[in-house]
Amino acid sequence: METIQYIHHENGYGIIRLQRPDKLNAISAAMTVELRKALETAKQDNLKFLVFSAAGERMFCAGGDLANLHGDLTTDEAFSALYPMKEVLYDIASFPVPTICLLNGDALGGGCEIATACDFRIARENTRFGFVQTTLGITPGWGGGALLYEKVHPNFAYHWILKGEMYDASYLYQRGWIHQVVPQFEWDDAKLVEPYLSRSHKQMHILKRQFMKRTSILGLSAAMSDEVRNSADLWDSVEHKEAVQQFRNRK
Repeated sequence: METIQYIHHENGYGIIRLQRPDKLNAISAAMTVELRKALETAKQDNLKFLVFSAAGERMFCAGGDLANLHGDLTTDEAFSALYPMKEVLYDIASFPVPTICLLNGDALGGGCEIATACDFRIARENTRFGFVQTTLGITPGWGGGALLYEKVHPNFAYHWILKGEMYDASYLYQRGWIHQVVPQFEWDDAKLVEPYLSRSHKQMHILKRQFMKRTSILGLSAAMSDEVRNSADLWDSVEHKEAVQQFRNRK
């Protein structure tokens, strides 16, 4: 795989790393396919837990790649382009053991959706995160907004998505979206996951199963699909097309 790296660590956990730092780890159609393959492989490896990380330090993930998710798609084309990543996010959310997202850089839009699909989020200090999709005239497109309502207080989720604000890690720690903020000089992927290593495979499976029952994971899939359709319905709006064009001009 070229844009996704999967490692089965000798200590019994897996790592899926976004490997496209030159594009701020923006998710392309090819990356979506590779993510599905990596998750399928990880499920077969009897892991204690699964870690998500990203190459580079500036950006964990800038969201969807505009080469695939440009403003000229019809509603149906947008739905077809968005839906595969909804399936990826659902696979992450329903993964049979805990998932840990190591946010060594900022995340925008779909990058926040990926992080939200994980069970736990650990962030390097001075990083910033934003569900910014509404500033582009759409709504979260991969089902991550539906997941956000399960991970933080619904009123905060609603307000964050509506405003499209960027918040720093310390503020989101107070809101419960971030579980731990780590000083930059202490950031070490291997050390960050050490507290999870002493748990047994059986413990991890039981705890994740309990969590999935609490969040009604089967019902979440339908809610995520609805969110994809809602985003697609806004795709050919004037507001979205103008926002995408302004973004491209700014670049």
